Amino acid sequence: MKIKKSLSYILIIALTLSFTACDKMSSASLLSHKIKSGSDVTFFVTTDIHYLSNDLTDNGEAFQQFVKSGDGKEVGYIDDIVNAFTNDIKKKKPDVLIISGDLTTNGEKKSHLSLAEKLKAIEKSGTSIYVIPGNHDIFNPYARAFKGEDQLKTDYISDKDFSSIYKDFGYGEAVSRDKNTLSYLAEPSEDVWLLMLDTAQYKDNIKKGSPQLDGRISSETFEWIKKCSDMANEKGAKIITVMHHNMLNHSDVVREGFTLNDNEKALDQFHSMGINLFLSGHIHIQDISSTKKDNDTMYDIVTSSLAVYPQQYGVIKYSKKSGIDYSTSKVDVEGYAKESGIKDPNLLNFSSYSEKSFGQRSYARTYSNLLMADAYTDEQIKLMAETTRLLNLRYFSGTEYLNSKDVVNSEGFKLLISDNSGFSSRYALSIVYDNDTDDNKLHIDN
Repeated sequence: MKIKKSLSYILIIALTLSFTACDKMSSASLLSHKIKSGSDVTFFVTTDIHYLSNDLTDNGEAFQQFVKSGDGKEVGYIDDIVNAFTNDIKKKKPDVLIISGDLTTNGEKKSHLSLAEKLKAIEKSGTSIYVIPGNHDIFNPYARAFKGEDQLKTDYISDKDFSSIYKDFGYGEAVSRDKNTLSYLAEPSEDVWLLMLDTAQYKDNIKKGSPQLDGRISSETFEWIKKCSDMANEKGAKIITVMHHNMLNHSDVVREGFTLNDNEKALDQFHSMGINLFLSGHIHIQDISSTKKDNDTMYDIVTSSLAVYPQQYGVIKYSKKSGIDYSTSKVDVEGYAKESGIKDPNLLNFSSYSEKSFGQRSYARTYSNLLMADAYTDEQIKLMAETTRLLNLRYFSGTEYLNSKDVVNSEGFKLLISDNSGFSSRYALSIVYDNDTDDNKLHIDN
């Protein structure tokens, strides 16, 4: 009897210790790093996949209208894009894949489950995966299936479902988990740790009837982050922070709901912990922003949406000797299509198809908006729409520094900025003024 009581007492102590403030895993887990100190590490970074399960669409009229009325996401080809990306990963063999939110189109349960199956295939090839949710992924009342002419409500998931579905992609391997959000700390190597932050706000989505756009980090989560930072400092590890919402502004006109709420206060807190590199998504463009805090430069790298032209992803190479190098690479959809025997000409020529498709949508939307304004001739509207098409192609691919060579002197651009009170004018100017860096490359010294 005494032995049973002793065993029960030991079990209670063990369970209590497993739920400490930092939710630490066992000592053995803390020491079982996959990549040893001094080894170079390659990370692939992607975001805003907006995956939709094939089980949720028949590619009929309702679905085609959904895609046509969207913001340029190639949802109709997203399964092929993800398959091609998987093919790239298996060939290039990065150590780690980071996915910073909006994994699904609108949080459909079937989309989450289907994507998780694809991620399992990637991990089997040797690449560790770490994910966090975005504003589209959890408690999303817009979750839909498409059949014929109809959009049909389909199951969404909860936050508990998310951590369960993706337990093999960060949540089951976390060194520490925040008890208030789906944030966690991961150790892909002894030298580099990932602070995966859940900045989405989804608790009231169902009551409101729509997903909440903006993001935040609460004071309680910052207390947890400080403990994680102390753990990393104790081990001599560098922290890279990953979140869905942007830490810094990446546009003069697209900020509210995209840049983290109270980001200046958040920057001060991260700076005090020595954390200076953030990876984010949400805004869909390819962009690098930086700011100075004392003598420290803080960087926020936004990798463009995998679902949107030019379907590229980030590549981070970490070296303890030389620092961090960030670059981008396009998904080889054409190569995958050829290898798979696919006959669809759009997939066999996907780079040109995606550029044309995205450009046409940008042109058509601008033309329609300006036509409604009833302030320009048809010829002027065409010039302005063509200029906006070119601006957006460069903006989303991170090459807007090229605009100073041709766009600023074009008649279409002069017309666009002639009325500086309108959104089109402010949007065009914001892109042209953002020409200080190549947003596809960055080096950071250790």
